[in-house]
Amino acid sequence: MSLAATTPALPTTGPVPASEEVRGRAPQQGAGPSRPRVLSIAGTDPTGGAGIQADLKAFAAHGAYGMAVTTALVAQNTHGVRSVHVPGAEFLTEQLDAVSDDVVIDAVKIGMVADEANARVIATWLGRVRPPFVVLDPVMVATSGHRLLDEGAEQAVRDLVALADLVTPNLPELAVLLGEPAATTWPDALAQARRLHAASGAVVLLKGGHLTGEESPDALVGPDGVTTFSAPRVDTVHTHGTGCSLSAAVAALRPRRDDWVGAVRDAKTWLTGALRAGGVLAVGTGHGPVDHLAHLPTLGLRAFSEEAWERIAGWREAVEGMGFVRALADGSLAAEDFGFYLAQDAAYLAEYARVLSRASLLAPTPEARQFFAGAAVESLEVEQALHRDWLGEHAGMDRGAVEDVDPSPVTAAYTNHLHAASNGSYAETVAALLPCYRLYAHIGDVLVRRAGDLRGHLYARWIALYGDPSFAEATRTACAFADEAARWVSPAERERMLRAFELSAMHEYLFFEQGLVRPGWPVPPVGRQAAQV
Repeated sequence: MSLAATTPALPTTGPVPASEEVRGRAPQQGAGPSRPRVLSIAGTDPTGGAGIQADLKAFAAHGAYGMAVTTALVAQNTHGVRSVHVPGAEFLTEQLDAVSDDVVIDAVKIGMVADEANARVIATWLGRVRPPFVVLDPVMVATSGHRLLDEGAEQAVRDLVALADLVTPNLPELAVLLGEPAATTWPDALAQARRLHAASGAVVLLKGGHLTGEESPDALVGPDGVTTFSAPRVDTVHTHGTGCSLSAAVAALRPRRDDWVGAVRDAKTWLTGALRAGGVLAVGTGHGPVDHLAHLPTLGLRAFSEEAWERIAGWREAVEGMGFVRALADGSLAAEDFGFYLAQDAAYLAEYARVLSRASLLAPTPEARQFFAGAAVESLEVEQALHRDWLGEHAGMDRGAVEDVDPSPVTAAYTNHLHAASNGSYAETVAALLPCYRLYAHIGDVLVRRAGDLRGHLYARWIALYGDPSFAEATRTACAFADEAARWVSPAERERMLRAFELSAMHEYLFFEQGLVRPGWPVPPVGRQAAQV
């Protein structure tokens, strides 16, 4: 079982192509900057989910050096806008000049312009500075459908479209730019995007999030035709600042991508993860923001699998030193004791496979679904075949007898714990499953070291199975998926993950121990007395 965990595409490293050459200016330092220098021109959001605050987060998430010029000071939160203060076109000019007089700019993202005067200032500045890549997010229509700009400002934004390389309207904004009714179908929206591209020359990133349906399509409409990006709709109310964040991500990526298609594709992959993680931020009581940094490890927060492994150090040491494991390693374990253990393990694997299948159903990515589905098949077909072979040869049990083994109280308690965890979240399910991988791989290493030469060893096949490099690789993959799941959860759910892992480790200890203690189900005292009479 080997499947590498995948993460959203991240920016490549290495120097940024020198924008100075594009603009005919000499480089300021060295052959090129280590990061693209990206400027946001937009309004503010004091709650941090939209505007320049969101843009700067998106820039940082994609390895860009972010800068910001403010068009308007907005009093807003996750419930909506309360008021807007526009410092004025003169101060906007001073901000823009302060940046471009000193810093070479590799890309610009334009959001809320606030009024006509600001839009005219931005247009003049773009014509003079000529940044290599300009992304315009035409903030013109509120979520409620209310028009945010007067007619003069709307026309000024239309004029800005011709100065942009990429424009990213949603369906209502696309309609305003064209002076048409909003499209209600995807074909109509594509037709409008083609008309806007033909009229302006700008590439259009058409966003179909306002359409209904399970899919949330986007399309890039430009001189090379239409490129469609299909993605499942993320079921969340935490969408505040989504448009700002996507356009900012594209601007940050474009200096390091060959074309707009590559920049948009990677930005959308990132945004999908940010949307899924938004609810865990617990910011605001309305339409909360996305988690711009969801794909990044939190500084100071250890990987879940490492923290969980340290948390069970006591159980781990207890398993290493228990009599069953020592006797298994040196071959002195009685065959009937190992047979009891192995028969219970076969019963356990049947239920473990069901929980693996449940993890596959809950998994958020195709890679995770494939891994856990494959692991379920592996448990039922490959590992149980080994159990049946040994039990048939050494205990005289045929396949039917193995499949009819009643689970002991220890086995039942363990599998009940796993099923209970699988009724929770995907993250908790994976955490509960992980000790079976991690502890068995660890004990496999211990057994191989202690047993030495396995030739002639009664339990050689079993020891070799869990000491096999392919099982170690599967364990690393399972750990990676658990670590990935832990990145999306709240502190409370992370603690539940750790507790589920710890309980599974305790059950693993009891499971090994039962090979020697042979636990049985209790007999009711009344029934026992009656039997004696």
